[in-house]
Amino acid sequence: MQRRPFIIHALSPLHAGTGQAADLIDLPIARMRSTGIPFVPGSSIKGVLRDSYRLAGGKLSEDALGIFGPDTDSAADHAGALTCGDARLLALPVRSFKGAFAWVTSPLLLTLAARDLDINLSGLPTFKGRGAQVTNNSVNLHRYQNKDYIYLEEFDLRTTEKPLPSALEGVLKQVFTTNELWSVFSSRFAVLDDETMAFLWEMATQIDTRVRINPDTRTVADGALWTEESLPPETLLIGVMAADRVRRPREKPMDEGQVLDTVLVKEHVLQIGGKATVGRGLSRLVPIRVGAGA
Repeated sequence: MQRRPFIIHALSPLHAGTGQAADLIDLPIARMRSTGIPFVPGSSIKGVLRDSYRLAGGKLSEDALGIFGPDTDSAADHAGALTCGDARLLALPVRSFKGAFAWVTSPLLLTLAARDLDINLSGLPTFKGRGAQVTNNSVNLHRYQNKDYIYLEEFDLRTTEKPLPSALEGVLKQVFTTNELWSVFSSRFAVLDDETMAFLWEMATQIDTRVRINPDTRTVADGALWTEESLPPETLLIGVMAADRVRRPREKPMDEGQVLDTVLVKEHVLQIGGKATVGRGLSRLVPIRVGAGA
């Protein structure tokens, strides 16, 4: 079985939900139970990818049926060749006193990403208490009384400067592919201590209040006021796809590499998660070639 990582770049608020919850937020996003890290379920990603391969009339080609599996009424015929893992938070956009906003991550998130990417991210910062590390050209940095800080939401964090690890830079340049986009990203990238980052991935998501209008009275229908949570636009998530050989009978066998080259050979623009009709979930799914540009 071969594996290949991918990154999801949210272009609009992304709501991959869990249904309803007995909490302050009626429709929360999916989070890992043990850590609270936001994620997008692999089943959602595979479903929208499968749907993007439908031909005129809604049918799938023979290749697509072999890759994604048969329709429900023929599910026992054979398994699909593609396995799609969950996409876990990599970097979250957060409001900043300087530079408008910053993409923030933490040593924990980067260590998990390095495992998925099978790269060595040596030199990740270690923090004693709360702190941050930014790139040398950061627009978020603020100097006060000869000390460097960044101000994110209600946090003021003592800050050091250091270039991005070359392996991580090689990965992220596959997402931000022009010099202008890379300049915007690299000048707003910050690594925070894990405790601060854990607070932000819980509290710095987007919360929207929604209502349903009674068509007769043109006022809010009784009981039709709710809140829903989304990952904000510009969020980055990382996941891994794996492939086995195609088991569907066909003239030319398709091996693991050919499956991944079919599905992850180019960038996809997809609608992931719910609330599509109100603009949620528009995202880029970017295949990552490990070692490219590093």
